[in-house]
Amino acid sequence: MGSGVSGDQRRTRLADLNPIPALFTMAPAHRDHEVAIRCGITVLVPLLTLLLIGRIDLAIFASFGAFTAIYGRNLQHGPRLQMQARAGALMFVVLLLATLAGRNGMSESENPWALVGLTTAVAGACAVVAAYWNLRPSGSLFHIFAFAAVSSVPYQPPLGEALLTAASVIAFALLVGISSRVLPRNRHRIRRPAGEALTGPRHRLVWSEAAWYVVAAGVSGSLATALGPVLGIEHNYWAMVAAVVPLVGHSTRYRVNRGLQRIIGTFIGLLVLAAVLWAHPPLWLIVLIIAVLQCTAELFIARQYVLAQIAVTPLALLSTVLAMSASTAQVDTSGLVYDRFIETVIGAVVGMACVATPWAWRRWVLHSATPARARIQRP
Repeated sequence: MGSGVSGDQRRTRLADLNPIPALFTMAPAHRDHEVAIRCGITVLVPLLTLLLIGRIDLAIFASFGAFTAIYGRNLQHGPRLQMQARAGALMFVVLLLATLAGRNGMSESENPWALVGLTTAVAGACAVVAAYWNLRPSGSLFHIFAFAAVSSVPYQPPLGEALLTAASVIAFALLVGISSRVLPRNRHRIRRPAGEALTGPRHRLVWSEAAWYVVAAGVSGSLATALGPVLGIEHNYWAMVAAVVPLVGHSTRYRVNRGLQRIIGTFIGLLVLAAVLWAHPPLWLIVLIIAVLQCTAELFIARQYVLAQIAVTPLALLSTVLAMSASTAQVDTSGLVYDRFIETVIGAVVGMACVATPWAWRRWVLHSATPARARIQRP
Protein backbone atom coordinates (compact mmCIF):
# COMPACT_ATOMS: atom_id res chain seq x y z
CA MET A 1 0.00 0.00 0.00
CA GLY A 2 1.11 3.59 -0.61
CA SER A 3 0.60 4.98 2.87
CA GLY A 4 4.33 5.69 3.28
CA VAL A 5 4.19 4.64 6.94
CA SER A 6 5.44 1.21 8.02
CA GLY A 7 3.85 -0.95 10.68
CA ASP A 8 6.79 -0.28 13.01
CA GLN A 9 6.32 3.46 12.58
CA ARG A 10 2.60 3.18 13.37
CA ARG A 11 3.36 1.18 16.52
CA THR A 12 5.97 3.75 17.54
CA ARG A 13 3.49 6.58 17.18
CA LEU A 14 0.84 4.73 19.18
CA ALA A 15 3.45 4.05 21.85
CA ASP A 16 3.82 7.81 22.23
CA LEU A 17 0.52 7.77 24.14
CA ASN A 18 1.22 4.66 26.22
CA PRO A 19 1.63 5.84 29.83
CA ILE A 20 1.75 2.43 31.48
CA PRO A 21 5.56 1.86 31.65
CA ALA A 22 6.18 5.09 33.57
CA LEU A 23 3.70 4.03 36.25
CA PHE A 24 6.22 1.45 37.43
CA THR A 25 9.46 3.44 37.18
CA MET A 26 11.18 5.85 39.53
CA ALA A 27 13.77 8.46 38.65
CA PRO A 28 17.02 8.53 40.66
CA ALA A 29 17.23 10.75 43.72
CA HIS A 30 18.90 14.13 43.43
CA ARG A 31 19.29 15.71 46.87
CA ASP A 32 15.52 15.41 47.32
CA HIS A 33 15.92 15.01 51.08
CA GLU A 34 17.35 18.53 51.32
CA VAL A 35 14.33 19.99 49.54
CA ALA A 36 11.98 17.90 51.67
CA ILE A 37 13.53 19.14 54.92
CA ARG A 38 13.39 22.78 53.81
CA CYS A 39 9.74 22.50 52.78
CA GLY A 40 8.78 20.60 55.91
CA ILE A 41 10.34 23.23 58.19
CA THR A 42 8.77 26.06 56.21
CA VAL A 43 5.26 24.73 56.73
CA LEU A 44 5.69 23.26 60.24
CA VAL A 45 7.06 26.30 62.11
CA PRO A 46 4.40 28.83 60.96
CA LEU A 47 1.48 26.42 61.54
CA LEU A 48 2.69 25.48 65.02
CA THR A 49 3.18 29.17 65.82
CA LEU A 50 -0.36 30.03 64.74
CA LEU A 51 -1.72 27.10 66.73
CA LEU A 52 0.15 28.21 69.87
CA ILE A 53 -1.14 31.79 69.65
CA GLY A 54 -4.69 30.67 68.88
CA ARG A 55 -4.83 32.04 65.32
CA ILE A 56 -5.39 28.90 63.31
CA ASP A 57 -7.82 30.94 61.17
CA LEU A 58 -4.70 32.31 59.45
CA ALA A 59 -3.36 28.84 58.66
CA ILE A 60 -4.45 28.86 55.02
CA PHE A 61 -2.40 32.01 54.33
CA ALA A 62 0.62 30.46 56.03
CA SER A 63 0.23 27.23 54.08
CA PHE A 64 0.16 28.93 50.70
CA GLY A 65 2.95 31.32 51.67
CA ALA A 66 5.03 28.24 52.49
CA PHE A 67 4.68 27.10 48.86
CA THR A 68 7.52 29.55 48.18
CA ALA A 69 9.95 26.92 49.46
CA ILE A 70 8.96 24.50 46.70
CA TYR A 71 10.57 26.60 43.97
CA GLY A 72 14.17 26.25 42.82
CA ARG A 73 14.59 22.77 44.26
CA ASN A 74 18.25 22.07 43.52
CA LEU A 75 19.51 25.44 42.37
CA GLN A 76 22.48 27.15 43.98
CA HIS A 77 21.71 29.74 46.63
CA GLY A 78 21.77 32.81 44.39
CA PRO A 79 19.46 31.51 41.64
CA ARG A 80 17.21 29.85 44.23
CA LEU A 81 16.88 33.05 46.25
CA GLN A 82 15.93 35.00 43.15
CA MET A 83 13.43 32.37 41.98
CA GLN A 84 11.84 32.02 45.40
CA ALA A 85 11.61 35.79 45.80
CA ARG A 86 9.76 36.00 42.50
CA ALA A 87 7.57 33.04 43.37
CA GLY A 88 6.77 34.52 46.76
CA ALA A 89 5.88 37.90 45.26
CA LEU A 90 3.55 36.26 42.75
CA MET A 91 1.91 34.15 45.46
CA PHE A 92 1.43 37.24 47.65
CA VAL A 93 -0.39 39.04 44.83
CA VAL A 94 -2.58 35.98 44.24
CA LEU A 95 -3.46 35.76 47.95
CA LEU A 96 -4.29 39.48 48.03
CA LEU A 97 -6.61 39.15 45.05
CA ALA A 98 -8.13 35.99 46.48
CA THR A 99 -9.05 37.46 49.83
CA LEU A 100 -10.51 40.54 48.12
CA ALA A 101 -12.58 38.28 45.88
CA GLY A 102 -13.78 36.25 48.86
CA ARG A 103 -14.84 39.40 50.70
CA ASN A 104 -16.94 40.37 47.68
CA GLY A 105 -18.87 37.12 47.42
CA MET A 106 -16.74 35.43 44.74
CA SER A 107 -16.61 32.05 46.47
CA GLU A 108 -17.68 28.53 45.57
CA SER A 109 -20.66 28.72 47.92
CA GLU A 110 -21.92 32.19 46.98
CA ASN A 111 -21.06 32.50 43.29
CA PRO A 112 -19.38 29.37 41.87
CA TRP A 113 -19.50 30.54 38.25
CA ALA A 114 -17.76 33.79 39.12
CA LEU A 115 -15.12 31.80 40.98
CA VAL A 116 -14.55 29.65 37.89
CA GLY A 117 -14.16 32.73 35.71
CA LEU A 118 -11.76 34.52 38.02
CA THR A 119 -9.71 31.40 38.71
CA THR A 120 -9.46 30.73 34.98
CA ALA A 121 -8.08 34.23 34.50
CA VAL A 122 -5.57 33.62 37.28
CA ALA A 123 -4.57 30.33 35.63
CA GLY A 124 -3.67 32.05 32.37
CA ALA A 125 -2.05 35.15 33.85
CA CYS A 126 0.11 33.26 36.35
CA ALA A 127 1.15 30.72 33.71
CA VAL A 128 2.49 33.61 31.61
CA VAL A 129 4.29 35.25 34.54
CA ALA A 130 5.76 31.92 35.68
CA ALA A 131 7.04 31.26 32.16
CA TYR A 132 8.64 34.68 31.70
CA TRP A 133 10.25 34.41 35.14
CA ASN A 134 11.29 30.83 34.34
CA LEU A 135 9.84 29.55 37.62
CA ARG A 136 10.27 25.89 38.46
CA PRO A 137 7.86 24.19 39.06
CA SER A 138 6.36 25.81 35.99
CA GLY A 139 2.74 26.64 35.35
CA SER A 140 0.02 28.03 37.59
CA LEU A 141 -1.20 24.98 39.53
CA PHE A 142 -0.35 26.42 42.95
CA HIS A 143 -1.85 29.79 42.07
CA ILE A 144 -5.14 28.23 40.92
CA PHE A 145 -5.32 26.30 44.17
CA ALA A 146 -4.42 29.29 46.33
CA PHE A 147 -6.78 31.76 44.67
CA ALA A 148 -9.84 29.50 44.69
CA ALA A 149 -9.24 28.06 48.16
CA VAL A 150 -8.67 31.42 49.85
CA SER A 151 -11.61 32.99 48.01
CA SER A 152 -13.83 30.19 49.33
CA VAL A 153 -12.80 30.37 52.99
CA PRO A 154 -16.10 30.62 54.94
CA TYR A 155 -14.57 33.04 57.44
CA GLN A 156 -12.24 35.74 56.13
CA PRO A 157 -9.83 37.00 58.82
CA PRO A 158 -8.85 40.70 58.92
CA LEU A 159 -7.12 41.65 55.67
CA GLY A 160 -4.02 43.14 57.28
CA GLU A 161 -3.45 40.11 59.50
CA ALA A 162 -3.94 37.71 56.58
CA LEU A 163 -1.45 39.53 54.36
CA LEU A 164 1.05 39.95 57.21
CA THR A 165 0.90 36.20 57.81
CA ALA A 166 1.48 35.44 54.13
CA ALA A 167 4.35 37.92 53.85
CA SER A 168 5.99 36.66 57.04
CA VAL A 169 5.89 33.04 55.92
CA ILE A 170 7.21 33.96 52.47
CA ALA A 171 10.12 35.78 54.12
CA PHE A 172 10.68 32.77 56.39
CA ALA A 173 10.76 30.50 53.32
CA LEU A 174 13.46 32.70 51.75
CA LEU A 175 15.46 32.52 54.98
CA VAL A 176 15.18 28.74 55.13
CA GLY A 177 16.15 28.57 51.45
CA ILE A 178 19.54 30.19 52.05
CA SER A 179 20.09 28.82 55.57
CA SER A 180 22.27 25.94 54.42
CA ARG A 181 25.01 28.43 53.54
CA VAL A 182 26.18 28.01 57.13
CA LEU A 183 27.60 24.64 56.06
CA PRO A 184 31.32 24.83 55.11
CA ARG A 185 30.72 23.43 51.62
CA ASN A 186 28.22 26.18 50.91
CA ARG A 187 30.23 29.19 52.09
CA HIS A 188 30.65 30.90 48.79
CA ARG A 189 29.54 34.24 47.49
CA ILE A 190 25.94 34.33 46.29
CA ARG A 191 26.04 35.02 42.58
CA ARG A 192 23.24 36.82 40.83
CA PRO A 193 21.98 34.59 38.00
CA ALA A 194 22.26 35.91 34.48
CA GLY A 195 19.01 36.91 32.84
CA GLU A 196 17.60 34.73 30.09
CA ALA A 197 16.24 36.36 26.96
CA LEU A 198 13.20 34.84 25.31
CA THR A 199 13.37 34.37 21.57
CA GLY A 200 10.42 34.90 19.25
CA PRO A 201 9.49 31.19 19.09
CA ARG A 202 9.62 30.90 22.87
CA HIS A 203 7.41 33.98 23.24
CA ARG A 204 4.81 32.21 21.14
CA LEU A 205 5.21 29.02 23.14
CA VAL A 206 4.63 30.87 26.42
CA TRP A 207 1.32 32.29 25.23
CA SER A 208 0.30 29.01 23.62
CA GLU A 209 0.87 27.10 26.86
CA ALA A 210 -0.96 29.78 28.86
CA ALA A 211 -3.92 29.43 26.50
CA TRP A 212 -4.09 25.70 27.28
CA TYR A 213 -4.09 26.53 31.00
CA VAL A 214 -7.09 28.77 30.38
CA VAL A 215 -8.87 26.07 28.37
CA ALA A 216 -8.14 23.27 30.85
CA ALA A 217 -9.07 25.31 33.92
CA GLY A 218 -12.13 26.90 32.35
CA VAL A 219 -13.59 23.72 30.88
CA SER A 220 -12.98 21.57 33.95
CA GLY A 221 -14.30 24.22 36.32
CA SER A 222 -17.40 24.70 34.19
CA LEU A 223 -18.05 20.96 34.02
CA ALA A 224 -17.61 20.53 37.77
CA THR A 225 -19.94 23.46 38.46
CA ALA A 226 -22.59 22.32 35.97
CA LEU A 227 -22.47 18.71 37.19
CA GLY A 228 -22.35 19.72 40.84
CA PRO A 229 -26.10 19.45 41.50
CA VAL A 230 -26.29 16.15 39.60
CA LEU A 231 -23.26 14.47 41.19
CA GLY A 232 -23.62 16.16 44.55
CA ILE A 233 -20.16 17.73 44.48
CA GLU A 234 -18.79 21.08 45.60
CA HIS A 235 -15.23 22.47 45.51
CA ASN A 236 -15.25 23.00 41.73
CA TYR A 237 -11.70 24.34 41.84
CA TRP A 238 -10.34 20.89 42.68
CA ALA A 239 -11.22 19.89 39.14
CA MET A 240 -9.41 22.97 37.85
CA VAL A 241 -6.27 22.08 39.80
CA ALA A 242 -6.31 18.49 38.50
CA ALA A 243 -6.88 19.66 34.92
CA VAL A 244 -3.61 21.60 34.67
CA VAL A 245 -1.48 18.77 36.09
CA PRO A 246 -1.03 17.05 32.67
CA LEU A 247 0.04 20.30 31.00
CA VAL A 248 3.61 20.08 32.33
CA GLY A 249 6.23 18.19 30.32
CA HIS A 250 7.74 17.93 26.84
CA SER A 251 6.13 14.72 25.60
CA THR A 252 2.53 13.63 25.24
CA ARG A 253 3.19 10.32 26.98
CA TYR A 254 4.67 12.07 30.00
CA ARG A 255 1.74 14.47 30.21
CA VAL A 256 -0.93 11.79 29.83
CA ASN A 257 0.92 9.74 32.40
CA ARG A 258 0.71 12.60 34.90
CA GLY A 259 -3.05 12.73 34.44
CA LEU A 260 -3.44 9.01 35.11
CA GLN A 261 -1.04 9.16 38.02
CA ARG A 262 -3.08 12.00 39.49
CA ILE A 263 -6.18 9.81 39.53
CA ILE A 264 -4.42 6.69 40.88
CA GLY A 265 -2.47 8.60 43.51
CA THR A 266 -5.58 10.52 44.60
CA PHE A 267 -7.53 7.29 45.12
CA ILE A 268 -4.82 5.73 47.29
CA GLY A 269 -4.19 9.02 49.08
CA LEU A 270 -7.87 9.24 50.02
CA LEU A 271 -7.56 5.86 51.72
CA VAL A 272 -4.65 7.28 53.75
CA LEU A 273 -6.76 10.34 54.58
CA ALA A 274 -9.68 8.17 55.71
CA ALA A 275 -7.37 6.31 58.09
CA VAL A 276 -6.04 9.57 59.55
CA LEU A 277 -9.49 11.11 60.02
CA TRP A 278 -10.82 7.89 61.53
CA ALA A 279 -8.35 8.42 64.40
CA HIS A 280 -9.73 11.97 65.08
CA PRO A 281 -6.28 13.51 65.69
CA PRO A 282 -6.04 16.80 67.63
CA LEU A 283 -5.05 19.95 65.76
CA TRP A 284 -1.41 19.86 66.87
CA LEU A 285 -1.07 16.34 65.52
CA ILE A 286 -2.72 17.36 62.24
CA VAL A 287 -0.06 20.06 61.89
CA LEU A 288 2.70 17.51 62.42
CA ILE A 289 1.11 15.13 59.92
CA ILE A 290 0.87 17.95 57.37
CA ALA A 291 4.60 18.65 57.78
CA VAL A 292 5.48 14.96 57.37
CA LEU A 293 3.27 14.69 54.28
CA GLN A 294 4.89 17.81 52.83
CA CYS A 295 8.31 16.24 53.27
CA THR A 296 7.12 12.99 51.71
CA ALA A 297 5.60 14.78 48.72
CA GLU A 298 8.83 16.63 48.01
CA LEU A 299 10.85 13.43 48.30
CA PHE A 300 8.95 11.86 45.40
CA ILE A 301 7.39 14.69 43.36
CA ALA A 302 10.26 14.73 40.86
CA ARG A 303 10.75 10.97 40.87
CA GLN A 304 7.39 9.16 40.99
CA TYR A 305 4.18 11.20 40.77
CA VAL A 306 1.89 8.44 42.08
CA LEU A 307 3.83 8.19 45.33
CA ALA A 308 3.95 11.97 45.63
CA GLN A 309 0.22 12.23 45.02
CA ILE A 310 -0.49 9.69 47.76
CA ALA A 311 1.03 12.27 50.13
CA VAL A 312 -0.34 15.38 48.41
CA THR A 313 -3.99 14.25 48.61
CA PRO A 314 -4.25 13.90 52.40
CA LEU A 315 -1.96 16.93 52.74
CA ALA A 316 -4.37 19.14 50.81
CA LEU A 317 -7.49 17.87 52.56
CA LEU A 318 -5.98 18.01 56.04
CA SER A 319 -5.06 21.63 55.28
CA THR A 320 -8.73 22.19 54.39
CA VAL A 321 -9.83 20.57 57.65
CA LEU A 322 -7.35 22.77 59.53
CA ALA A 323 -8.66 25.91 57.84
CA MET A 324 -12.29 25.02 58.53
CA SER A 325 -11.57 24.24 62.18
CA ALA A 326 -11.43 28.00 62.81
CA SER A 327 -15.13 28.33 61.95
CA THR A 328 -18.18 26.83 63.61
CA ALA A 329 -19.10 24.93 60.45
CA GLN A 330 -19.09 21.15 60.71
CA VAL A 331 -16.53 19.47 58.46
CA ASP A 332 -18.14 16.80 56.26
CA THR A 333 -15.12 14.56 55.84
CA SER A 334 -16.94 11.93 53.76
CA GLY A 335 -18.12 14.71 51.45
CA LEU A 336 -14.56 16.00 51.10
CA VAL A 337 -13.30 12.55 50.15
CA TYR A 338 -16.08 12.03 47.59
CA ASP A 339 -15.66 15.50 46.08
CA ARG A 340 -11.91 15.16 45.81
CA PHE A 341 -12.04 11.93 43.85
CA ILE A 342 -14.87 12.85 41.48
CA GLU A 343 -13.46 16.27 40.70
CA THR A 344 -9.97 14.88 40.27
CA VAL A 345 -11.31 12.47 37.65
CA ILE A 346 -13.18 15.29 35.87
CA GLY A 347 -10.15 17.55 35.87
CA ALA A 348 -7.61 14.89 34.90
CA VAL A 349 -9.75 13.72 31.97
CA VAL A 350 -10.11 17.30 30.72
CA GLY A 351 -6.37 17.87 31.12
CA MET A 352 -5.48 14.71 29.21
CA ALA A 353 -7.91 15.72 26.46
CA CYS A 354 -6.12 19.08 26.21
CA VAL A 355 -2.83 17.21 25.87
CA ALA A 356 -4.14 14.74 23.28
CA THR A 357 -5.62 17.45 21.05
CA PRO A 358 -2.28 18.98 19.91
CA TRP A 359 -0.87 15.46 19.53
CA ALA A 360 -3.74 14.51 17.22
CA TRP A 361 -3.29 17.76 15.26
CA ARG A 362 0.42 17.13 14.76
CA ARG A 363 -0.15 13.45 14.00
CA TRP A 364 -3.04 13.58 11.53
CA VAL A 365 -3.05 17.13 10.18
CA LEU A 366 0.62 18.13 10.14
CA HIS A 367 1.79 14.51 9.62
CA SER A 368 4.64 15.04 12.05
CA ALA A 369 7.13 12.20 12.44
CA THR A 370 7.32 12.96 16.19
CA PRO A 371 3.80 14.09 17.17
CA ALA A 372 4.38 13.52 20.88
CA ARG A 373 7.03 16.23 21.12
CA ALA A 374 6.48 19.95 20.89
CA ARG A 375 8.26 21.63 18.01
CA ILE A 376 9.75 24.25 20.33
CA GLN A 377 11.59 22.88 23.33
CA ARG A 378 12.01 24.89 26.49
CA PRO A 379 15.33 24.74 28.36
